Amino acid sequence: MMLMSVSETAEKIKCMEIRGAGRIARAAAVALRDHALSLRVPDLPAFTAEMEQTAKTLVATRPTAVSLPNAVHIVMAGLDDATTVEGARDGIAGRADRFLRSSRDAVENIARFGASHIRDGDTILTHCNSEVALGCIIEAHRSGKDIEVFATEVRPRNQGHITIRALNDAGIRTNFIVDSAVRSFINDIDLVIVGADAVTVNGAVVNKIGTSQVAHTAKEARVNMIVAAETYKFAPRTVVGELIQIEERSPDEVLPAALAKTLPHVRVRNPAFDVTPAEYIDLIVTEAGAIPPQMAYVIIREYLGWDIGEFQKSLELNNFPEG
Repeated sequence: MMLMSVSETAEKIKCMEIRGAGRIARAAAVALRDHALSLRVPDLPAFTAEMEQTAKTLVATRPTAVSLPNAVHIVMAGLDDATTVEGARDGIAGRADRFLRSSRDAVENIARFGASHIRDGDTILTHCNSEVALGCIIEAHRSGKDIEVFATEVRPRNQGHITIRALNDAGIRTNFIVDSAVRSFINDIDLVIVGADAVTVNGAVVNKIGTSQVAHTAKEARVNMIVAAETYKFAPRTVVGELIQIEERSPDEVLPAALAKTLPHVRVRNPAFDVTPAEYIDLIVTEAGAIPPQMAYVIIREYLGWDIGEFQKSLELNNFPEG
């Protein structure tokens, strides 16, 4: 198999050929590992400078998916302690491989934990294409629970098409609806399960655009909402007040450029994510267990282990605004 270069991986992440927070994180870890193993430089300072630039290139591709800088942080941690190029190279490769294993294990553990919160006979609504949210649903089906799913289209990139394919292949009865139909069907829903691109220290969740509207509708209808998220999707820098940048993508995803040219007074807005307040979320399911959103700080403190110095270094590595 031909290895992808860092620039190829970065482009695939940026254009959403590699999509989904977990997949993005794993792709970044692989890119760092492979680049470190192939890099030939004269000394340790040159190796360190090249790897730090590589990390910065990867992180800059998708500003909202916190899994990306967290994965890069995990793989790069310890580089400053290396004393030889060989030691630095082996350290990056080892940390990347451990991250890849733990990421895959996290998906399996979340599926088991999440499935335990799904009852036999439940009708579930899911929005966007989340590997871990789908894992919970499919695991519940595999365990013999009779469930039905409503899945949204997810405009403008139509990630819902990937979701319904996975549900169909698992043999799960599925209803495919446009995003704006959620309110029409919410009274048929017993449980909402979605993924996350980021979880803040106060338990708010950043996820695919439309999630906050789903959550608001569910809250109004007294339908419980579960968020499935690996611990590396929690956002450490929110502890010191940093806001997560909401990526706004090309207008061409919403309106073809040729048509847009005929509408000189129209500006297309295309935010890829929105923020769901913690009070709309009943439970966050992680590989470490299920927590109420108000306990998000425990994950950041106990499982991510960032200190203030690392916050600052990460800010320098990222293109994120500091406030």
